[in-house]
Amino acid sequence: MLGVMTRAEALQAARDAELDLVEVSPEASPPVAKVVDWGKYNYQRTKQLQKNKKNAKNLELKQIKFGLKISDHDLGIKLKKVQEFLTEGHKVRLTAVYRCRDLAHRDIGYTLMDKAVNLLGEQAIVDSTPQFAGKQLSIVIRSNPSAKAKDA
Repeated sequence: MLGVMTRAEALQAARDAELDLVEVSPEASPPVAKVVDWGKYNYQRTKQLQKNKKNAKNLELKQIKFGLKISDHDLGIKLKKVQEFLTEGHKVRLTAVYRCRDLAHRDIGYTLMDKAVNLLGEQAIVDSTPQFAGKQLSIVIRSNPSAKAKDA
């Protein structure tokens, strides 16, 4: 810690130590700089970024489709798969596919979505309201962090 100094003083301190002056936080007031060996500093920073990238979990949006005439058992099986996705931390899009004359009875899809969300219980939070696009009704759900805390 050399304290607050002018740019010229900082450059002179770096030259005296035969090291480099590296600006660490330019947004701070006053800007923060370090006197370090640039090659070593850059190598360590690159390694840390690679480690962070490796440890980061790649979350995806998974999709489960089902028809309006799905049986309760088949719906249960699909919802078990949804629960697996949610425990892994993924978001899931539930899509009800309308076929032929099903479009005349749009309300069936909305009740089916409500039933699916109710069967998932506290584990799921609805991220987006049901959206009707083309011949599909979709909602996006995500896992409930407070439900995980209760299970543990």
